[in-house]
Amino acid sequence: MNLYAIGAIYRFEMARTFRTLAESILAPVLTTSLYFVVFGAAIGGRMGEIEGVSYGAFIIPGLVMLSLLTESVSNASFGIYLPKWSGTIYELLSAPISTLEIVIGYVGAAATKSTMLGVLILITARFFVPYEIQHPGWMLAFLLLTAISFSLFGFIIGIWADSFQKLQVIPLMVVTPLTFLGGSFYSIHMLPPVWQKIALFNPVVYLVSGFRWSFYGISDVNPLLSAVAIFGFLALCLVGIAWIFRTGYKLKA
Repeated sequence: MNLYAIGAIYRFEMARTFRTLAESILAPVLTTSLYFVVFGAAIGGRMGEIEGVSYGAFIIPGLVMLSLLTESVSNASFGIYLPKWSGTIYELLSAPISTLEIVIGYVGAAATKSTMLGVLILITARFFVPYEIQHPGWMLAFLLLTAISFSLFGFIIGIWADSFQKLQVIPLMVVTPLTFLGGSFYSIHMLPPVWQKIALFNPVVYLVSGFRWSFYGISDVNPLLSAVAIFGFLALCLVGIAWIFRTGYKLKA
């Protein structure tokens, strides 16, 4: 394992984040804070509890997951697309570094950024609503696994995209809508029976539900099923990346 090469990629990506700290970290935290103000304080004060949890506290896991998914995909896709766009990716592919080491460097940096953002949002939430974490170990596991899985997914998008516009297609038209419809702001048990069954086909439901269970011990689906869903998506992304590097898809001019 070439740790020096992994470290070089990781440090380069993290340095880019700190050079654009306002856009990379502060802007998402500020946006999420506005959600807390509007939904948690203004609207939440007029709503009752959901399964024994105040509405402001109930939406915290959903808001963290919303930011985590979008930022993981965006960070990883932009990180690998930039060398593709500039042509420096061919130097990377010809260097004495394996596919695994390239993926660890880029995905590790993207997952670190999104995890930092998730932790900052949790700290910020303390200023708006009180909440508890019943299973901190599981919370951290769900946080890290989701960040890594969707960073891998973003890595695939970055290789697939051939323009900066395409980088935003999947996050804006697929990931964000699925997150909003995945129980981030409500329990799917509040939906009519037919829509409850339809909602179970949304993979984000399992992520949000499992993450919320780690906070309050309540969930829309079995937490074990949520863990299986995350591991399944992680494995699927790894298979996709292995196929990309084996075939040279979108990498060979």
